[in-house]
Amino acid sequence: MTFVVTEACIKCKLTDCVEVCPVDCFHEGPNMLVIDPDECIDCTLCEPECPVEAIFSEDELPEDQKQFLAINTELSREWPVITQMKDPPEDADEWREVKDKLQYLER
Repeated sequence: MTFVVTEACIKCKLTDCVEVCPVDCFHEGPNMLVIDPDECIDCTLCEPECPVEAIFSEDELPEDQKQFLAINTELSREWPVITQMKDPPEDADEWREVKDKLQYLER
């Protein structure tokens, strides 16, 4: 099983989660993070660290977020690993409560 970064991360890209990951399974894209499902060891450390509640266990993915398992798998193969916390985007707070952000995902 793996954890999955969902739509809530798009344009927020808060990196609180990456420093607690013991296996460096987070990958950074232009405006979102993803988890490599082959590297994730299901340790649960990242989920409570996410300030926008964008991380879910694969088994607890909301129905409308299930496509993010495939998105995490695909993009973790393309994007570089991130292991240290970074400053969030300047407009991250403006995007925290926005829904339906998939259209803004930058690959």
